[in-house]
Amino acid sequence: MEYLLGENWHALLAAADVIIALVASGHVILHKQDPRAAIGWIGVIWLAPLVGSGLYYLFGINRIARRAARLRGGQVTPDRPARMRVVDPFDNDAPERFGPLVSLARAGTRVTAAELVDGNSIMPLIDGDQAFPTMLQAIDQASRSITFCTYIFDADAAGQAFADALGRAVRRGVEVRVLVDDVGARYSWGRGVRLLRQAGIPTATFLPTFPSWHFRYANMRNHRKVLVIDGRLGFTGGMNVRVGNNRTADPRRAIQDVHFRIDGPVVHQLQSTFAVDWSFTTGERLEGQPWYGTPNTGGSAVCRAIADGPDEDIDRLQRLILAAITSAQKSIRIVTPYFIPETPLALALSVAALKGVHVDIVLPQRNNLRLVQWASTAILPPLIESGCHVWYSPPPFDHSKILVVDDQWSLIGSANWDQRSLRLNFELDVECFDRTTATHLHRIVQSKIARSRPVTAEQLRQAPLWQRLRNGAARLASPYL
Repeated sequence: MEYLLGENWHALLAAADVIIALVASGHVILHKQDPRAAIGWIGVIWLAPLVGSGLYYLFGINRIARRAARLRGGQVTPDRPARMRVVDPFDNDAPERFGPLVSLARAGTRVTAAELVDGNSIMPLIDGDQAFPTMLQAIDQASRSITFCTYIFDADAAGQAFADALGRAVRRGVEVRVLVDDVGARYSWGRGVRLLRQAGIPTATFLPTFPSWHFRYANMRNHRKVLVIDGRLGFTGGMNVRVGNNRTADPRRAIQDVHFRIDGPVVHQLQSTFAVDWSFTTGERLEGQPWYGTPNTGGSAVCRAIADGPDEDIDRLQRLILAAITSAQKSIRIVTPYFIPETPLALALSVAALKGVHVDIVLPQRNNLRLVQWASTAILPPLIESGCHVWYSPPPFDHSKILVVDDQWSLIGSANWDQRSLRLNFELDVECFDRTTATHLHRIVQSKIARSRPVTAEQLRQAPLWQRLRNGAARLASPYL
């Protein structure tokens, strides 16, 4: 027997490689929805014997979805407050209420399986100069509970202010839970998380990438930003906790951004999203009192929170954005720091502009991620030639995330217009059917455009050849940026 193995080990190894590659390829074909990803993985599996199959086993299989499905199966849905007004876009009076955007409301209900709730108030908070004091004041006024999720929590003056306020809340008996993404925490080498824990604040990191066998989760980051006070007042948007958001405090590292104060029933959906993430990370379930309070219902906005991530196969935000673009009749206004839309979104924007819809896209003149800027630049000429208006906003870097359609519907939250946000990250956005909110956001976008310069397709096509080659090469890598 040993003689046979010794003589034929290479044949046995080759046979084992073929069998393993066939099994791995079958798994790819059955489970990968994106043909490009499937072809890429099959190429790796067959071109790198055994190693390719091992890489697919480590990085290509979505174990998060199975784990999250088990978690959702045991999650208790919070009781609906008695005063909460749910709006059904399939009711007979829905066309009168939503007007031309009733199809968008219906699509959102089917895509997200979440309820639209009435009675919300949305207040934009410009930069950390407005957002941080408002959030800190709310933390200091909390009486029962505080939940806080962020991607980055830096150990700087801003982080210290939040740690101090959260620590005071803990000492006066408020239940506090803080969740920081593990990769985001490393922006300050983990000092921000240590700052929180040293203040006695219950703090967890989402999907740790250390030890090394957890590195396969490195691409699946929790990019959500949520603060909920007493289960009834919420904050969300794209703003991290770092001193750069205070433009007056540190002009050299300044970051433009918009965050949002939300008062109303949709805060329950924000809290439910945090509760799932917290249970996913720690095993602790946040149910009933003190986590869910009675919300105010005096606002005019009909809203819905959309949680999206790699824990489910459906790309909720991408489908909702596509539905919004195709529903637009007058205008689409986009502000985003990272703009590398997949082909369906880019094509939908082009078609909207060709139909006569006014499309504004506001991007940073100088991005903090140069590869993203190069890839984005390669995408712009066809959009501009279709009639989209692209604007480069001057420094400081603009991290705002806004989408407004027909000055009636808006989408705010943490997601960017790239595949990392819309496929890999855990994101949270809020859609709002409300003219008042849309008008506020329209003014913010217009103020940004007034300071920006227009971008023309001719300018981009006349760039030096080496720049166009560089940008095109970066675009090829866009699924990984």
